[in-house]
Amino acid sequence: MATLSDMKEVFRKADAVCFDVDSTVIKEEGIDELAKFCGVGDAVTEMTRKAMGGSMSFKTALIDRLSIIRCSREQVNKLLTDHPPQLTPGISELVDRLHQRGIKVYLISGGFRCIVEHVATQLNIPLHHVYANRLKFYFNGEYAGFDESQPTAEGGGKGKVISMLKEQNGFENVVMIGDGATDLESCPPANAFIGFGGNVIRPQVKEKSLWYVTSFRELLKELEKI
Repeated sequence: MATLSDMKEVFRKADAVCFDVDSTVIKEEGIDELAKFCGVGDAVTEMTRKAMGGSMSFKTALIDRLSIIRCSREQVNKLLTDHPPQLTPGISELVDRLHQRGIKVYLISGGFRCIVEHVATQLNIPLHHVYANRLKFYFNGEYAGFDESQPTAEGGGKGKVISMLKEQNGFENVVMIGDGATDLESCPPANAFIGFGGNVIRPQVKEKSLWYVTSFRELLKELEKI
């Protein structure tokens, strides 16, 4: 049975660290911000809460929310210009420190690639280290659905991405950090999971996490012990 000190050791000797994005790397839930921007915020926020709490399947929640939002390409671009995602305090320093130590950093999100790539660029994370859902648009820019073949569109998708990263790169120690149920369930195959409550505390995730932090500075301190 793993202990807290085992988890900390895996983090200190990690080959790769994978972060969830919404409410972890950034302060907000991207899909909720998009819904607010498109004028359907309340209905979608409630569905997000259910999806993150694990009371409905992730894919069902994603399909239902997007069928309400139906955002155009222009609306997504305007959201990024007018309300760019807000980074969580301490994340830039943590990612920089991990990169300095030669640890690979990935963003694995059930959110949208167009928003997550914007975040990756701010953090100097290569875009080929981003795994997220792709929105589809018709030639006139209207909403045309999303790419359901992406692993991140399914419950258990984050675990599938981590398994693939381990297989392709020979990683022995992979850490997943996130706030939600879909992050928690990705360990295993992740070797350690760190629950993050710096933006929102989800009780069932906190309860089931051996290691739970509310600030990225706690993780920076852990790296200083190396």
